[in-house]
Amino acid sequence: MACSAASTALISSNPSSFPAKSNPPIASAPFSRTLALPKSFLGLRKSFQPSAPRSFSSSSSSRATRSRRSFSVRASSELPLVGNVAPDFEAEAVFDQEFIKVKLSEYIGKKYVILFFYPLDFTFVCPTEITAFSDRYDEFKQLNTEVLGVSIDSVFSHLAWVQTDRKSGGLGDLQYPLVSDVTKSISKSYGVLIPDQGIALRGLFIIDKEGIIQHSTINNLAIGRSVDETKRTLQALQYVQENPDEVCPAGWKPGEKSMKPDPKGSKEYFSAVA
Repeated sequence: MACSAASTALISSNPSSFPAKSNPPIASAPFSRTLALPKSFLGLRKSFQPSAPRSFSSSSSSRATRSRRSFSVRASSELPLVGNVAPDFEAEAVFDQEFIKVKLSEYIGKKYVILFFYPLDFTFVCPTEITAFSDRYDEFKQLNTEVLGVSIDSVFSHLAWVQTDRKSGGLGDLQYPLVSDVTKSISKSYGVLIPDQGIALRGLFIIDKEGIIQHSTINNLAIGRSVDETKRTLQALQYVQENPDEVCPAGWKPGEKSMKPDPKGSKEYFSAVA
């Protein structure tokens, strides 16, 4: 079912529409950087220290529960974002090896947006996700969708990473902007910031043309995301917005049978796929 329009809104994906703030010099020497990763970067806040075996009791069970909870990552989410207006932001970004300004609300009424957060530049899982979205950017462009990547790194770090060859763990040129969230305000507003580490979880949000968040998924630090599933979810969203009297069942892909959300219509679907 299509959602109502939001009052604020999302920047044209045409590279020429991204005004360059300045033209930074291309690094003449290979960029090197020593990065101290938090111990929790593999997805846990602390390394697990097994304790001696104990007999089961309600008190030991309670202590075990508290122990398990201590491994959780506490992002700063208060309210569900899906179904609500996407928090607007304006920030510096790197695109086409230039510094530009990106304002999310400039996309409203024009394009869908895939907004994804990643923890840090010059790490390990992150470049696999960032380059995967870039390599398939044209597929999202055909779906009238812009892609934006966000981390808490500076635009200078983004630029150096873009200027690093992929064979050396860099990104090379990308087809979409990398946004700098050095103040961490964007990550916090989307509920993906880990306050005690100062980095973002792997959050991904699909925002429709009305500026409404229609989908979100958040992975812990060690788990990469799927471009295929992101595209499939986007296509399902666009289908139900174009066909508001239909819904998409599990794993739906374009061309497959959809469902009527009522007792009679749903039986037609179930009988057809049984």
